[in-house]
Amino acid sequence: MVQENRDTRRRFLSQLTAAMAGVGLVADGAFSAETPPAPPATLPTIALGKYRISRLVAGWNPIGGYSYLGSHVDRHMKEYYTTQRTVEFLRDCERAGITAHQFSPAANTAEILGKVREQGSKMHFFCLHAGREGIRATVQGTQPIAMVHHGGVTDSLFSQGKSREVHDYVKAAHDAGVLAGVSAHNPDCIRRIADEGWEVDFFMACFYYLTRKHGPPLPTLEIAYPFYADDPKAMTEVMRQVKQPCLGFKILAAGRKCDTQQSVKEAFRFALKNIKPTDGIIVGMFPRFFDEIRANAQYAREMG
Repeated sequence: MVQENRDTRRRFLSQLTAAMAGVGLVADGAFSAETPPAPPATLPTIALGKYRISRLVAGWNPIGGYSYLGSHVDRHMKEYYTTQRTVEFLRDCERAGITAHQFSPAANTAEILGKVREQGSKMHFFCLHAGREGIRATVQGTQPIAMVHHGGVTDSLFSQGKSREVHDYVKAAHDAGVLAGVSAHNPDCIRRIADEGWEVDFFMACFYYLTRKHGPPLPTLEIAYPFYADDPKAMTEVMRQVKQPCLGFKILAAGRKCDTQQSVKEAFRFALKNIKPTDGIIVGMFPRFFDEIRANAQYAREMG
């Protein structure tokens, strides 16, 4: 009787695992570990200069511990993304068809990119960065295809009447032999650059205007960034108007649209429907509890 109960339980667990694998899940909410890895897949691509990259680009913020959800989540992300795990993450992205990664400089960035390349990766890397004086050292140390002026700094310099510093950054990136991009949260910055005819190769465009000013400070603590529901409409309108390729980021509102995979899928659908065919999206991923790499690649493949 005992052996019969054990056999019955074993069959039940086997059937349960098979059923969950059929919908791409296991008990901890991830794709089934028993499901054989899919062969290298292709995703829709766009052009950045002479390069072809997947429309879905792997973002950096979770790797650097920038969750926009508070210090505890930041710490979880930093602890998860060790150097070796980051290397594995990028290799998994490439196996899923993601052929580009946007990074920011960190103490172990050169080591990570070096290890990825040593393993035969063909991924393209581009750097989000500020400070014209650091461009050549960053290019030498990490060999990116492009340098992109940091969005928060772009917004700040434009608001201070110092847009020339951003333009000088673009020129310095070209002088260093790489593509030059500009990131912004304020859609007016992108519109103005396009109207003035800067020699920008592409833009990074935040779906949410996080640097928006709100008038005199109120006597309350700053507890969160403002994610306004209509911001993505304003930014995607500008993205469609400019001739350069644009890479939309924070399409998931820094995790605020990740409660269910249906909401994630809807965010992908909105983004890819409302940007140009020559545009792409950058998505940060934290595959600690769910195989976000495989899921996001599938959404980009279906809708891109």
